[in-house]
Amino acid sequence: MPGAIYAEGLVKTFGEVRALDGVDLDVPESTVLGLLGPNGAGKTTAVRVLTTLLRPDAGRAVVAGLDVLKNPTAVRRSIGLSGQFAAVDEYLTGRENLQMVGRLYQMSARDAKKRANELLERFNLADAADRTAKTYSGGMRRRLDLAAALVVSPPVMFMDEPTTGLDPRNRQQLWEVIEELVAGGTTLLLTTQYLEEADRLAHDIAVVDHGKVIARGTSDELKARTGGERIEVVVHERADIPAAREVLVSHGLRGTVHEGCTVEQHTRKLTVPVTGGAKLLAEVIRELDARGIEIDDIGLRRPTLDDVFISLTGHAAEGGREPEGTGEDAPPDGPRGTLRSTSESEEVTK
Repeated sequence: MPGAIYAEGLVKTFGEVRALDGVDLDVPESTVLGLLGPNGAGKTTAVRVLTTLLRPDAGRAVVAGLDVLKNPTAVRRSIGLSGQFAAVDEYLTGRENLQMVGRLYQMSARDAKKRANELLERFNLADAADRTAKTYSGGMRRRLDLAAALVVSPPVMFMDEPTTGLDPRNRQQLWEVIEELVAGGTTLLLTTQYLEEADRLAHDIAVVDHGKVIARGTSDELKARTGGERIEVVVHERADIPAAREVLVSHGLRGTVHEGCTVEQHTRKLTVPVTGGAKLLAEVIRELDARGIEIDDIGLRRPTLDDVFISLTGHAAEGGREPEGTGEDAPPDGPRGTLRSTSESEEVTK
């Protein structure tokens, strides 16, 4: 039986570009699916199709037991959506924005006001509640948009990169809100570029590139597929890079799409996927020492989202855009780029 979110063979084209190229998804009730991939991979397009904002060219989608094409109005009543960009009325205050959403959901004025106050406190916006949204920083607008998506608790939620632009404290608070929703029975499809976020929230992860699901599994399963660990070495002399690379390749993991050693010439850093943990690290240190290769740093770490992506696709995410369009065919994603670490794009509050 299909889950709360189900897609089979979804195809969507923009001109000559296939933004979705046969996407299959199945998300059981009360679970979180993390949809990962670089900008332009098709994540937002998939969300827009599943939330009735775009019609697919082919394929079938069912959300909350309702066919997306046959019953779009009923689907909208059963879902919540926080899009990639904050959608708030700049000329209303934060409080008025949330109360308006509550009234649109046919809440009483009293209940809408009460819920707005709860969410303003929860998202650290109480001090700015009576300021117009146009005076908010980008991160504050993002938090207000997320609060609006949670005025009611529908059975199915879609969040498209919800924590982009949030500082660590507010990101942590949103994670806690999401965990409470899922514990209460909500099903969530979450697009993100943060592996830490997927680690924390997602029961299952689907990696998307060029409109296709190229891998699926838990976070640990995907990491194991790329090599559960990495050895990183920074050599003291750039001239020692070839010899150090030879040592690392001899100890590296075989059988991945991107096997071998990654070299960053400007930082003199070499990285290789391995299995064997601290014992293998000690062997590598001994061999480097035996060859007279001086090192500035060496360590063992788990793979990052970039590591997972590169291993699965054989290349790093590169530049480019999904095609421009108008109306419902407007480009769903921004520029493609390398996957972000959680230290980037942090909020600057006013």
